[in-house]
Amino acid sequence: MTETTDSIRFILNERDVTLTSLSPTGTLLDFLRLELRLTGTKEGCAEGDCGACTVLIGRLAGDKLVYESVNACIRFTGSLNATHVVTVEHLAAKDGTLHPVQQAMVDYHGSQCGFCTPGFVMSLYGLWLSKDKPGRADIEKALQGNLCRCTGYEPIVKAAEAVTQARPDAVFDPIVKVREEIIARLAAIRSTTTIRMVSGDATLIVPGTTADLVDALAEHPQATIVAGSTDVGLWVTKQMRELNPVIFINGLEDLQTIGETDDGITIGASVSYSVAFDLISARYPAFGRMLDRLGGEQVRNMGTIGGNVANGSPIGDTPPPLIVLGAGVTLRSKAGQRTVPLEDYFIDYGRQDRKPGEFVESIFVPNLPADEHFAVYKVSKRRDEDISALCGAFRIALDSGGLVTSARIAFGGMAGTPKRAATVEAALIGKLWNEETVNLAQAAFEQDYQPLTDWRATAAYRMLTAKNLLLRFFLETSGQKAELVRFEVTA
Repeated sequence: MTETTDSIRFILNERDVTLTSLSPTGTLLDFLRLELRLTGTKEGCAEGDCGACTVLIGRLAGDKLVYESVNACIRFTGSLNATHVVTVEHLAAKDGTLHPVQQAMVDYHGSQCGFCTPGFVMSLYGLWLSKDKPGRADIEKALQGNLCRCTGYEPIVKAAEAVTQARPDAVFDPIVKVREEIIARLAAIRSTTTIRMVSGDATLIVPGTTADLVDALAEHPQATIVAGSTDVGLWVTKQMRELNPVIFINGLEDLQTIGETDDGITIGASVSYSVAFDLISARYPAFGRMLDRLGGEQVRNMGTIGGNVANGSPIGDTPPPLIVLGAGVTLRSKAGQRTVPLEDYFIDYGRQDRKPGEFVESIFVPNLPADEHFAVYKVSKRRDEDISALCGAFRIALDSGGLVTSARIAFGGMAGTPKRAATVEAALIGKLWNEETVNLAQAAFEQDYQPLTDWRATAAYRMLTAKNLLLRFFLETSGQKAELVRFEVTA
C-alpha cells in the first residue's frame, strides 16, 4: 500500500508554507493575491501570455538549486511541493533599498503605467540569477513572455543591459546570500511520500514515485495528469472546467531525465522545453530554433514535450518534427510498458492511443543521419510567443544523383491531428530533387489535408502556405533563394 501524507510544503520568499486543504485547480496567482495579499503579482491575461504574473520558482535539480520564471496565473498551487516561490515583494532590502534590477528600471525609465513592471522585473531577475553577462539576444529571449503597452520595450532592454553589464560586486540579493540555506530547507521537505489531499469532493494527488503514479492512475483512470499546466491551466482559467481528480507529476525526478546514446535521445515526460533545448538544438538544430519560438520563457520553463505530445492538440508544435524524426512514445500502466510510433499515437481529434490508466512515460527521438536534410517551419501571426496557424516539418534523403530516396513530411494545424503528408511524400520519392518535382508534388497536398478555417487562418491560407513551405525547403536545401514576388493590390 502506498504511504501517503496530506500536506503540501514549500517556501514562499522567506516563510515556510504548509497547506492541508487545497483545490486541485487553485492557481498560484489566486493564492498570492487573494489569500496572502501579495498583490505585486498581477493578473493580466490569465492564460500565460502577458507575463504580468511572473514569479520565480526554485527547485532542486540533483544537488543544484535552479530558479525559473513561470506564469503564476496558470501554475497550480498543488504543483509547488518542495519548491521556493519568489515574488517581487522579496527583492528589495528590508530598509527599502531596491535590488539593482529594480533600480535599473527606475534609472532607465522602464516603467510607465507600471502594471506590467513587476513581471518584467521578475523575468530580468531570473536572467540575473542564471547568466553573469547576458547579451542582447539573451535579454530579448528572457523577455519574450512579457508584454508592455507603454514603453516600446527599448527602455526595459537598456535597463537590463545596464544592470547585467555592470553588476555590483557587493549587492543585497535575497537569493544569492541564502542559496545554501534554501538548498538545505528544500532538501528537508523533499520526499518520496505520496501526497493525497481531499477537499470536499475534490482529490489532489502528488505521487512520490513513478510507481505511485502507476497505482494512482490504476485507481483513478479518469484523472487529469498535470506536468506543466501551460494548456491545462487554460482549461480552468478560460473554459472554467472542473478537473477531478488531478495528479501532479512535475516533481517525479525519473520523469525529468533526458539522456543521449549513439542511437538518439530519450526525453522523460516531465522534461521542460527549457531543459531539453540545449540537447535538442545540438542534435537537431532546426527543431531547436523552433523551440525558441514556442511560447515565452515562462511557458518554456513550465511546459513539457511529453505534455505537448500527450495532450494531442492538432496545433501542438513538437509533434510534426518528432514524427518526421521517427520518434516513438513509451506508455506505461499497471499492465506494463509499450512503445508505439508517435505518428500512430494520434488517432483522431481529441483521441490518442492511450488506454485507461496509461500515461506517457518518455519519448525516444532517433538520430538524424548527417547526410539528410531536415527543417521545421512555424507560421504564426507574431514571431514570438504565439500559437501556430500551422507548423510543418520536412526531411529528405538524396542519392548521389540527386534522386529522393526517402521523404517524411508532417504538419500540425492542417488536420484534426498532427499528420504526415503521405501522398506528397510518394510524389517526391524516386524523383529528382528539383523545382519541377516540387511543383508537381505541391498539388498532392490537397489529397492529404482538408484544413479548417478559424480565427488564426483560413483553409485557403493554410493550404497555400503548406505548399509554399515545401518550395522553401527545396530552395534552402539546394542553396537557392526564393524569387521575390510583388503583388499589386487594387481597389
